Amino acid sequence: MLRRAFIAIAGLVSTCGAEEARADAADFYRGRTVQFYIGSAPGGGYDFFGRLIARHFGRFIPGKPNVVPVNMPGAGGLKMAGYLYTIAPRDGSALGILAQTAPLEQAFGAPGVQFDAARFTYIGRVAPAVEVTYTWNTSPTRTLEDARQRETVMGGASPDTNTVIYLNVLNALAGTKFKIISGYPGTAELNVALERGEIEGTTKTWEAFRAENSAWLEKGQVRIMLQYALKRAHDLPDTPLMIELGRTPEEREALRFFATGNELGRGAMTTPDVPAERTAALRQAFDAMVRDPEFLAEAAQRKIDVDPMGGEDVAGLVRAILSAPPAIVERAKQAREGR
Repeated sequence: MLRRAFIAIAGLVSTCGAEEARADAADFYRGRTVQFYIGSAPGGGYDFFGRLIARHFGRFIPGKPNVVPVNMPGAGGLKMAGYLYTIAPRDGSALGILAQTAPLEQAFGAPGVQFDAARFTYIGRVAPAVEVTYTWNTSPTRTLEDARQRETVMGGASPDTNTVIYLNVLNALAGTKFKIISGYPGTAELNVALERGEIEGTTKTWEAFRAENSAWLEKGQVRIMLQYALKRAHDLPDTPLMIELGRTPEEREALRFFATGNELGRGAMTTPDVPAERTAALRQAFDAMVRDPEFLAEAAQRKIDVDPMGGEDVAGLVRAILSAPPAIVERAKQAREGR
């Protein structure tokens, strides 16, 4: 009897505390405009997810602030991350879409890193960032084993994008012989080059491929060779993962290091040192948003499989990347550079 009463009182105190925290957050956000920063130019996966979140998030944040997307491209999302860390107010009024490469670049000691990714406040993830490498149907390279046997001409954007980095990594850690032609401005130009026969294949996010190029699959014009993630996408059950291709335990761990970035995926974060009650309110709002029918309907229209993760779990993934053994980080860094 006494134990049940104690539990009931504890639950009441917890509920009251949560309600007070929500009320405090509502007072802060009511009538406020919240900037939601996107570390890329308009168009592309980050911009789409950032705007998707910005359109819906304000409905669930206490006080219902106006959430406005703001593009801040530069250095593959590192410029935006640096802004949130060094300049933006640390009160929960400046949000941003998580750059999956940010903690990896920090681990590599990249010169453009002006933040400690472990100190950001992570709000939640909408979905992992599954990316795929594929070849055109006229290419003799149909499988990864083919890519290990013959030189395959692949197209990529700038050298600091995954369209190039992943192929360098596979050459170094999986024994492939990809010849990479980089410098294409974007996916539209890569698509044209693929259809013209200038290149045999390229890499793209799976959600963007399904939204823009699904007809290629239906007509048998492309072959999906590989996916970059920690677990296979439900609609790619027979397509191997990057992490399955390493020839030694060290190589497999280095490949897993990259794939953990994909697991971070597309989500929301804010600055360090946000008050605890606002952090809790933002995470609760995000959890409600990713279950909302209106949000899910828009995601489904874009052929996105929503696979959410809570903010604390996202923070755990970041800590795992930053605490990777130095030998694995160094091997991954060498592979990134094609060594």
